[in-house]
Amino acid sequence: MNRTKSILKHRKKLKKKYKLLIEEAYNFRQTDHALSDISEFKAIKLLDKLNKLKYLSREVPPPTV
Repeated sequence: MNRTKSILKHRKKLKKKYKLLIEEAYNFRQTDHALSDISEFKAIKLLDKLNKLKYLSREVPPPTV
């Protein structure tokens, strides 16, 4: 598997985890503010990783001569 495909696969996995953390943070918002903040913090860290992987997996056009 080439590098781009493995990065995309990893991004997909992280995106799923990100969505779960955001949903968890939302659900805890009314009952436990501390757990909500922790879930949101973890989601923000994951979003940062996702953005870095997005940068790595972008298509770079071939150089023109």
